[in-house]
Amino acid sequence: MAEPIIIAVPKGRILDEALPLLARVGIEPEPAFADPDSRALRFATNRADIDLIRVRAFDVATFVAHGAAQFGIVGSDVLMEFDYSELYAPVDLGIGHCRLSVAEPAALAAKDDPRGWSHVRIATKYPHVTRSHFARRGVGAECVKLNGAMELAPVLGLAPRIVDLVSSGRTLKENGLVEVEVIAEVSSRLVVNRAAFKTRSAVVPLVDAFRRAVEAPAPAGA
Repeated sequence: MAEPIIIAVPKGRILDEALPLLARVGIEPEPAFADPDSRALRFATNRADIDLIRVRAFDVATFVAHGAAQFGIVGSDVLMEFDYSELYAPVDLGIGHCRLSVAEPAALAAKDDPRGWSHVRIATKYPHVTRSHFARRGVGAECVKLNGAMELAPVLGLAPRIVDLVSSGRTLKENGLVEVEVIAEVSSRLVVNRAAFKTRSAVVPLVDAFRRAVEAPAPAGA
C-alpha cells in the first residue's frame, strides 16, 4: 500500500475556514485533531490514504516544497515571500481573505506622504516582499525581521513603520497605527509539490476535488 498523501494545514484563523472546505472534499480529521489538549502534529483522517499535519502557516510552504507533504493550504502572502519553484498553486480556495499593508502611527501618517519616501525602515516578517515592493518604486527598504508583535515596533522605536497582514484593522487601531498603503490582497491557496503532481496518481484527482468544492455553492445554512 502506498504511503498516505500528507496535507499540511496552518494553525490559527485559516484553519477554521479550511475545515469546512476539507469536509466538502470528503476529508475529516480524527477526533484528536479538535482536542485543544493534544500535542500531536500528525493526524489520521476518515480516508486511509490521507493524513493531515498541523504546522505554522509559514512552514506549510516549506514542508510541501521539500516533499515532506504533498499538499498544503497556505496564504498567498507566504507564497510571495518564499517563491518556491517546487510549489504549484492550482486553486485559490477563496478563504483567509486579508491584505498585506504598510502601517505607521496615526500621528506620523497625518503629516506623511508615501509618494515622497526615498528610504524606509520597516519591521516585518515579510522582508523579501517588502524590499521588492519598495524597489519597484525606487525606494530603499531597511527591514527589521520580526515574527510577531509587529505593532510594538513603532511604539518602542524599533522601526517607524511595519508591513503586516491586516484583516479588520482592529489590532492596528488599538495600537495607534493606521494603514497607509496596501501591498497585496491575500487569500489562501491549495499548493502541491510539483514532483508529487507528476508522479503520484492520486494527486490530480484530489486537486480536482478541491476545485469542485470551491466552485460548488456552499451548503444551505453554512
